[in-house]
Amino acid sequence: MLLRGCTIRNTEWCFGLVIYAGPDTKLMQNCGKTTFKRTSIDRLMNVLVLVIFAFLALMCFILAIGNGIWEYDKGYYFQVYLPWAAGVDSAPYSGFLMFWSYVIILNTVVPISLYVSVEIIRLGNSFYIDWDRKMYYPLNDTPAQARTTTLNEELGQIKYIFSDKTGTLTQNIMAFNKCSINGKSYGDVYDMAGQRTEITEHTEKVDFSYNQLADPKFVFYDHSLVEAVKLDDAATHRFFRLLSLCHTVMPEEKEEGNLVYQAQSPDEGALVTAARNFGFVFRARTPETITVVEMGETKVYELLAILDFNNVRKRMSVIVRSPEGDLTLYCKGADTIIYELLDSSCGPLKEETMEHLNEFAGEGLRTLVVAYKNLQEDYFEEWHKRHHEASTALDGREEKLSELYEEIEKDLMLLGATAIEDKLQDGVPQTIETLTKAHIKIWVLTGDKQETAVNIGYSCNMLHDDMKDVFIIEGNSSEDVLDELRTARKKMNPDSFLDSDEINIKFINPSTKSRILPEEQANGVYGLVINGHSLAYALEGNLELELVRTASMCKVVICCRVTPLQKAQVVELVKKYKKAVTLAIGDGANDVSMIKTAHIGVGISGQEGMQAVLSSDFSFAQFRYLQRLLLVHGRWSYIRMCKFLRYFFYKNFAFTLVHFWYGFFSGFSAQTVYDQWFITLYNLVYTSLPVLGMSLFDQDVDDRWSMQFPHLYEPGQQNLYFNKIEFVKCVLHGIYSSLILFFIPYGAMYDTVRSDGKAIADYQSFALMAQTCLLIVVSVQIGLDTAYWTAVNQFFIWGSLSVYFAIIFTMYSDGMYLIFAASFPFVGAARNTLNQPSVWLAIFLSITLCVLPVIGGRFLKAQLMPTVSDKVLRKIREAKKRPPPPLPKTRLRRTSTRRSGYAFSHQHGFGALIMSGRNMRPKLPFTTTGTFSPNSEKNRHK
Repeated sequence: MLLRGCTIRNTEWCFGLVIYAGPDTKLMQNCGKTTFKRTSIDRLMNVLVLVIFAFLALMCFILAIGNGIWEYDKGYYFQVYLPWAAGVDSAPYSGFLMFWSYVIILNTVVPISLYVSVEIIRLGNSFYIDWDRKMYYPLNDTPAQARTTTLNEELGQIKYIFSDKTGTLTQNIMAFNKCSINGKSYGDVYDMAGQRTEITEHTEKVDFSYNQLADPKFVFYDHSLVEAVKLDDAATHRFFRLLSLCHTVMPEEKEEGNLVYQAQSPDEGALVTAARNFGFVFRARTPETITVVEMGETKVYELLAILDFNNVRKRMSVIVRSPEGDLTLYCKGADTIIYELLDSSCGPLKEETMEHLNEFAGEGLRTLVVAYKNLQEDYFEEWHKRHHEASTALDGREEKLSELYEEIEKDLMLLGATAIEDKLQDGVPQTIETLTKAHIKIWVLTGDKQETAVNIGYSCNMLHDDMKDVFIIEGNSSEDVLDELRTARKKMNPDSFLDSDEINIKFINPSTKSRILPEEQANGVYGLVINGHSLAYALEGNLELELVRTASMCKVVICCRVTPLQKAQVVELVKKYKKAVTLAIGDGANDVSMIKTAHIGVGISGQEGMQAVLSSDFSFAQFRYLQRLLLVHGRWSYIRMCKFLRYFFYKNFAFTLVHFWYGFFSGFSAQTVYDQWFITLYNLVYTSLPVLGMSLFDQDVDDRWSMQFPHLYEPGQQNLYFNKIEFVKCVLHGIYSSLILFFIPYGAMYDTVRSDGKAIADYQSFALMAQTCLLIVVSVQIGLDTAYWTAVNQFFIWGSLSVYFAIIFTMYSDGMYLIFAASFPFVGAARNTLNQPSVWLAIFLSITLCVLPVIGGRFLKAQLMPTVSDKVLRKIREAKKRPPPPLPKTRLRRTSTRRSGYAFSHQHGFGALIMSGRNMRPKLPFTTTGTFSPNSEKNRHK
C-alpha cells in the first residue's frame, strides 16, 4: 500500500491509502480470476458417463421388453414352479419390474469407481514430479512441486507455451557490464595493438581494493574507467553521482562497511552497486536526505522531490540540493523517451551515444540513458508551489501532476548510457530447441522493449537467420495493424485469401457456432514480433481473428511492452480459436494473470517473489526443467491415464455384457451369471491393483529416450490415445470379448459330462467357468497393455489371479457351506469343475479368441499404418542395440543488428513511500569511520 502521487519536502498531503499499481497496469485488477481448471479428459469422461447411462438404459429396456414377450408367450407354462411374484398380474408389469432389476444387475457398466481411481493415479504421478531429483535446483534448495493433482495428464498435450522473459528465460540477476560517458564507451578490453579482445575467466579484473566500501562480488574489466574516476573527470563523476542519487533503493548496514541494497528491481540494484564500486557509495537515506560517500568524502544531499516512474513516463527523476547549495534534477529512463527531452546543444553527443547504444544492444544488453539539469532557485520555488496545488486538487490531479513533470523534465543535458547484462538461464536455448522439435509453439509475452525481446529471441534460438522472414507489427492504428497482419499472412499462405478457403467459408456463415480454427500451414519458417500498442488494436473484436490466424502460422511469436492484462488476453485468444492445450510460465506478479488464464500455469521461484508460484499449478526453479516436466512426466502421465481409461472401460463392458447375453437364455429373469461374491470382488480386489500398477509405473520408453526423441510428444497434442473413437473401440472390444466369454463356456458346458460320466452342465459350473475365463482374459489383456514391467506389476497381476483361486477354493469348500449355508451355495463347484481337462481347454480357447485379434491388429497396424510414435519407437529399439550418440552441441546465434532496451517493471515506483518515511526505522548515523556523530546532518534535522 502506497501513498498515491509525489511527495515533496514540507508538503504533507494525503487523501487516504490506496493500493497502487500504476496508471496503465493495475496489477490488482489485472491478476485475473481464479477458476477451477479441468482437463480435456475430465470433460470427455463426464460425457462418456452420460453415454454409458444411456447405454445402460437401452440394455435394460431391451431386456425388459424381452421379459414381457417371454412372460406373455412362454411364462404361462412355467408358472407351476415359477409363479409370478406377489402383485404381478400381467406380462407388461413383469417387464416393468425387470427393467429395474436389470438396472441393478447391469449397473457395473457405469464406472462408479473410475473417478476415485483417476485421482489416485494423478496423486501418484504428482509425487513423481515432487520427487524428481533432476528437477531439483540445489543452489537455492528448490525442488519441483506439483501444486495440483488434477492436471497431470494435460502436461502431455501442450501445444502452445506462453512465456515471460525476464526472470523466466533470463536469470534476472543484473550485472553492470558497459557504459557510455560523454561520448566515450567503457567496458571493452583491448590488447597492446588496440584490438578488442574477448573477456574470459583469465582476463585481469579491475582492483577495487582502494575502496573499502566496494562490493567484493562486483566484477569489471575495463581499467580506463577507474582511471577516469581517479583523475577527477567531471563528466565521469557526475555520471556516477547520478547513479548513486537517482533511485529508490533502500540501504541496510548491519555492521560497519557491510552494505546491502534492497532494490525495487534488479536493474536499480546493479546501477547503484556499480556507482558504489567506482567511488560513489550510496550509504543512507531519510525522507529528506541522501547520504553518499564520494571518493571517501561523506556528502549529504537534500532530497527535494522524487518524480517517480510509471509506465507512461518510462523514466524517473530526483531533485536534490548539494551541500554546496546547487539545485540539480537527475533523470534516467528509456532512450526513446529521454532523447525527446534533451537540450538542442546535445546533438553531437546524442549521435555518439546512440552508436554506443546500438553496439550495446547488439550484444543483448539492457540499456538506459541518463541526463541532468541544473535548476534555478526561484524557478523551483515557483514550480514547487504549483506542484503543491496540483497534488491537492480534487479533480484531474494525475493530469496536472503529469504536466508539471513534463515541464521541469525538459532541456536535459545528456550524460551517457548504461548497459546491464541479464544472462540467460542455463539450458534455455537447448530447452527451447527441444520443445520446438516436439511441435510446441512458444510465444514470449514480455514488458521489455522490442529490441531487447528480439535480441533475447535470437539468443534463445527462437529466432534465427535461417527463418524466411520475421514480421514486425508496429502499426499505430487499427487499419495499419490489419494491413501488416494481412501482408504477413499473404506471404506465409497466399491461399488463405481465397474464397474457397475453409476458414473463410466457416466465418462468413454467421450461423456457425464453432469458432475453432483448423491448423494452417505456412510455406516456410517465420517469426512474428508485435508491440503492446499494436497488440491493443489487434485484440479488438474485428482484428483478433486476423491476429490468431497470422500468429499461429509462425514458429515463434514475441509480444513486447505488454501489460499483465494483455498477456491474459493473448492466452484467452488462443484458447478461444484453437483446439489446443496452453501453458503459461512466469516468475513475477505481472505473470499471474496469464498463469491463471492458461490451461496449465507454471511458476518459477526466482528473484521476483512467490506471487507466480502461489498462483501456479506446477513450480520449479529453472526454465530448463520445463522440458522434463512436459516430455517426461507429462507424456508418461498422459499415456498412463489413457491406457487406464481404455482398459477400465473394456473390462467393465466385458464383465457386464455377459449378463446381457445370459438374459436371452434365462427367460429374461434378471438372473446373474456370476457368483455374488465374484461380482462384489471383481472391481474391488481382482482387477483394481493390476490396473493401478500399470497406471503408476508404465512407460513406453525411459526418460533419456523421451528427451532425445521429442517427436514422441506429438500423439498427446493430437489426443490420439483416448478420445471418442478410442472409447467406441473399447466398447466394441468389450462386446466382442463378452460374446466369447459367454458363448464359449456355454457351448463347452452344453450337454457335457465329466470324465466319470456324471453331468457337469449345471448353472454353478457354468458361472465358475465364465468368471474364470473373464478374469484370466482381462489379466492377459493388461499384460499386453503393459510396456514396462516391474516387480510391482508382476506381483499385482499374478497376485490377483492367486487370490482369486484361493478365494474360490475357500468359499466353495464344504466347511464354508456348513458354517454359512445361505452365503456360500457354490459348495464343491471349484474342485469338481476345474479338475476337468475340457474346462481348461475351453478357458484356453476363450483366452486365445479374445487376445489373438488384439495382437494381430496391433502388429498389422504397426507394419502397414505406423504412427509417428511407432516410427520413433522403432528407431529407439534400433538405437538400444548400439551406444547412444553424444548430445548435439547447440550453437547460439547472435546478431549485432538488434536493438536492446532497458526493461522497466510494471509496478509504480516507491518514491512516495520513501519520502513519507513510513518504511524507515530511526537509527543512529555513522561517520565514514563508523563512529556516532552528534553533529551529523540527520541529527540536525531532528
